[in-house]
Amino acid sequence: MDFSQLGLAPAQLSACESLGYNEPTPIQRQAIPVILSGRDVIGCAETGTGKTAAFLLPIIQNISERSRPGLRVLVLAPTRELALQIQKNYGELNRVKTNRSVIAIGGANIRTQISELRKGATFLIATPGRLLDLTERGAVNLSTIEVLVLDEADRMLDMGFLPAIRRVLAMLPTRRQTLLFSATMSTSIEQLARSTMKEPKLIEVSQRGRAATMVEQTAYLVEQHSKTALLLDLLEKEREPFERVLVFTRTRRGAERLSHILKARDHSVDRIHADRSQPQREAALRQFSNGRTRVLVATDIAARGLDVDAVSHVINYDVPAAPEDYVHRVGRTGRAGNQGKAITMVAPVDELSMRAIERLTGQSVKRVVADGLGGATAMSASPTKPFVGVARMRSSAVRSFRPRRGR
Repeated sequence: MDFSQLGLAPAQLSACESLGYNEPTPIQRQAIPVILSGRDVIGCAETGTGKTAAFLLPIIQNISERSRPGLRVLVLAPTRELALQIQKNYGELNRVKTNRSVIAIGGANIRTQISELRKGATFLIATPGRLLDLTERGAVNLSTIEVLVLDEADRMLDMGFLPAIRRVLAMLPTRRQTLLFSATMSTSIEQLARSTMKEPKLIEVSQRGRAATMVEQTAYLVEQHSKTALLLDLLEKEREPFERVLVFTRTRRGAERLSHILKARDHSVDRIHADRSQPQREAALRQFSNGRTRVLVATDIAARGLDVDAVSHVINYDVPAAPEDYVHRVGRTGRAGNQGKAITMVAPVDELSMRAIERLTGQSVKRVVADGLGGATAMSASPTKPFVGVARMRSSAVRSFRPRRGR
């Protein structure tokens, strides 16, 4: 099947061709015709499978066929990075220049955003907090919205945006098309969706919570104090090419600390976390995307919205607090049909969290013990409950961190 069989108009087919979209992904095959028909949709698919194009292509076609004044489409996203990625995709797919898009995110100049809205826009991409700021200032009128998209809604709830989402919903027309897309689907998300949608079509092209199938997953059993040494060993030994590496930490302080250590070891590295300004975050992502930075250290704000096809490895320096976040972190590699690898560093205190991840995904993650970092006995959860499924890997080069000479 190709895109011409989905009911897309010539303008959208031309956009797909120019971007090298040859064959629709499963979520695109199922969602595009339903969205074109005007029906509400709940879409659940693995990250990196083309969800954004699945809703942008039919929305662009529908609004292009009927010209009307005012804002017509609202896309809510949990993070600035995801909002920026959606805006980029919209710019690539939209061939009707009168259908302007405006992005409204925190960390950017709100006066500039107000000015852009006053110029007239059809498509608004926003994070919930900044959108409410704009409505309180009278800078945006949501009464003309025809299509609402809730992207990564589970993350928005995890971040505490549910009250903000309900406030936004109260400002929207009841007669609208509502689309919800996510890589995972919790009961609370389904309840929210069904309370605000009219007979939605559920499109589920993957097992809920399952990590990307194109990703080889490995868990390294390691003492907490030896994680940095293991990371350096992985990056500096030529066992396999770590070409473009995304390293996740739980905290902003951890991301800063790790990036400074890697820089001291002559690694090309940058970082993304909430304490960095929006221009700094955009510059870091741009450098990583174009290959000038080999390693990007990030907190979970980069777990969604970071769309870099050539990420060879995701390394979870810290096991994520929420099992769902593991799915999204791992989904940053193995995108667009490419093979990827995900490595998670599991200290003894992390084992329960790792098992929760395996229960969510329904996948067992291979355990590896690097000798010299504690061994199987030292890494046992308790004397009577040792780790299971452990494959030994000799790594005599693993050592405590010390800067290279001359640094």
